[in-house]
Amino acid sequence: MLVRFSLENWLSFRDLVTFSMVGSRERQHGERVPRLGRYQTRILPIAAIYGGNASGKTNFFRALRFAKELVVVGTQPGGMIPVEPFRLGAEEKEKPSRFSFELLVDETIYEYSFAVTRSVVVEEKLVRITGTSEKVLFHRHEGKLHLHKSLEKDSFLSFAFQGTRDNQLFLTNSVSQNVLQFQPVYDWFRNTLELVAPDSRFGPFEQFFEEGHPLYATMNEILQKLDTGISKLGGEEVPLRHLSLPESLIAKLEEEVKEGRTVRVMANPLNDRFIVTRKEGELIAKKLVAFHAREDGSWAKFDIRQESDGSQRVIDLLPAFLDLVAQQSKKVFVIDEIGRSLHTLLLRKLLEAYLGSCSSESRSQLLFTTHDVLLMDQSLLRRDEMWVTERDPSGSSKLYSFSEFKDIRYDKDLRKSYLQGRLGGIPLILSGPFWEHSCVSEDVGKKAGGKKKT
Repeated sequence: MLVRFSLENWLSFRDLVTFSMVGSRERQHGERVPRLGRYQTRILPIAAIYGGNASGKTNFFRALRFAKELVVVGTQPGGMIPVEPFRLGAEEKEKPSRFSFELLVDETIYEYSFAVTRSVVVEEKLVRITGTSEKVLFHRHEGKLHLHKSLEKDSFLSFAFQGTRDNQLFLTNSVSQNVLQFQPVYDWFRNTLELVAPDSRFGPFEQFFEEGHPLYATMNEILQKLDTGISKLGGEEVPLRHLSLPESLIAKLEEEVKEGRTVRVMANPLNDRFIVTRKEGELIAKKLVAFHAREDGSWAKFDIRQESDGSQRVIDLLPAFLDLVAQQSKKVFVIDEIGRSLHTLLLRKLLEAYLGSCSSESRSQLLFTTHDVLLMDQSLLRRDEMWVTERDPSGSSKLYSFSEFKDIRYDKDLRKSYLQGRLGGIPLILSGPFWEHSCVSEDVGKKAGGKKKT
């Protein structure tokens, strides 16, 4: 689980801001808030981030994506770190960007932080937090590595650090060198943190193909309940030569797809989705298709690209929600613009289904950005589960929770106060007309088929 996340000097976030999933003393919806008995605290299962356009919501998402890629993928020798500091100040571009995570991994909280410039990792630290103490496992600073005394005798750790480039995280390199002590934290970024952008397509769509898949019937049942018009999804075999794939990609598939292995392929710009597998030595492609019921009981088949944007978005998000509600799930999904192309009632139904599965023993989380104020409802979300981003006059983004407003009652209509600007996080639109009548030229009038009045 994500406990806290802090960032500084990243895109529109100039000053240090901290996002916390630690539950407040609020009692509302307390039955679905996970509890960490060892730490005597509660970690929220969900958070919604609001804010006007260009207020910083997507930059918050991008910070998480940057951190995950830097940890999991790393950098190339001699390459630049793709960090993007605040650009509206005079000094920030020369300062490092800082990121800090508090993570619950296997019922233990770790704090992992790093500071980077375009060329070098300035600082990096990993701390194990128990209920009563903190243990600094390693601290990298000014080109030197300081290990906890329990790790100092491990000569291989020093060897791994000597092989860590200036533009590379020690966590990343140590795991690549089979250092097991730090593997759980690395695995959290690689396997637990899932990021879904507005235009991204969620990966494991192949589970819609086979009727024998454990989730096949469940997903198709949900599609019908959500009024998509789709009766079921399935797979259709397509000759590989009909996919209009680049020859270089086909050659790569021929080389890398072994017998029984499956890979996912997107055939852009048509937005068709395929899996390619090898069967009896031959490459076979299957395309994801949708079936609609005709009046006579037969099936009408549609390509996915022929479905509405909303139906495609549901198909993209369903595996994520089913992953979240699965027993023993520890996934942390962060979805930017979760409501894109979705009706607010449909989205609310998905959120209610997820929250209905949460309990004091749950370990999954959902974070999302949205403009949908109809979800700003205390019967759905707690005050400490609703956050706002906004820009100050200097162009720097701020981040705060509704729980910081002490005068907000549990039965207050937050939407009205928010839209009236009392809670911040709305666009500051200048008053007055958007354009003067004199701006409409005679040419524009003629193009519209009219005549200028005299």
